[in-house]
Amino acid sequence: MITLPESIRVFERGWLSSNNVLLVDDTCAALVDTGYATHAPQTVALVKQALGARGLDLIVNTHLHSDHCGGNALLQSTWPCRTAIPASEADAVRDWDETRLTFRATGQRCERFTFTGTIAPGAPLRLGALDWQVLGAPGHDPHSLMLYCASERILISADALWENGFGVIFPELEGESGFAEEQSVLETIAKLDVRLVIPGHGSPFTNVDEALERAFSRVAWLRADPARNAKNALKVLIVFKLLEVRAMHFDTVLRMLDDAAVMHAAASMLKPRAEWPTLVRTIVEELAVRNGPLEIDGERIVARQG
Repeated sequence: MITLPESIRVFERGWLSSNNVLLVDDTCAALVDTGYATHAPQTVALVKQALGARGLDLIVNTHLHSDHCGGNALLQSTWPCRTAIPASEADAVRDWDETRLTFRATGQRCERFTFTGTIAPGAPLRLGALDWQVLGAPGHDPHSLMLYCASERILISADALWENGFGVIFPELEGESGFAEEQSVLETIAKLDVRLVIPGHGSPFTNVDEALERAFSRVAWLRADPARNAKNALKVLIVFKLLEVRAMHFDTVLRMLDDAAVMHAAASMLKPRAEWPTLVRTIVEELAVRNGPLEIDGERIVARQG
């Protein structure tokens, strides 16, 4: 039985939108992460239903991947709320630098938003009448953060730890270090006294030791052959896009590999450009077997319903 303090409510979403964590006390109603752009109206509706006549006061982003901050703009236009982002992303957001922000590079989208403050590792936060410590969580994303409440032994882990793994290690696709950082983050979590993890995706869980064991094993498996991380990245990004648009032609996916820098980098690690049509078809076929997330309809790729 998962038990949360009364001041915390988790909106468990899917894989297109990250989970949203609503923390409410007498002075502040805060939302940690806001989901993807296409789900932003649903995010607003969930928050309105939970808060009633009260407004949202604060958005906190663990990191700025589109599935975690895509609802920022609509929430900001609905309520005059403050927004805190990772400090190392401040210049990129202020200038809306699409080279440094990841939306175009992953073939995704995010409506432009603003921020009023920043958070960084070591900073204290008071949310939901609880004291939280901000922890660095590079690996999946160099700028990613986690929130840890020692009194309740709760970790909001974003994509650094799920019940079965963690997010794609994107820096490794761009020639930067990421596996070592993910290993270090997992070691940090292992040293904390954690009874409950609220992940960026999936249900909150209490089997923390088992989840860490699986995550450590996966890091070792990826490090042994970095092409595994590249293939996983392509699978994740293709499925993500199909969850958004529901159907695409194979040729459209191939154009994405040319246009989206992260997808281009991942494909380049796996096959020469001339072999990308075969690569895409092989990956999609793997995603379509045994009730996988995709189906193939001639030259079209379709996301399964549900």
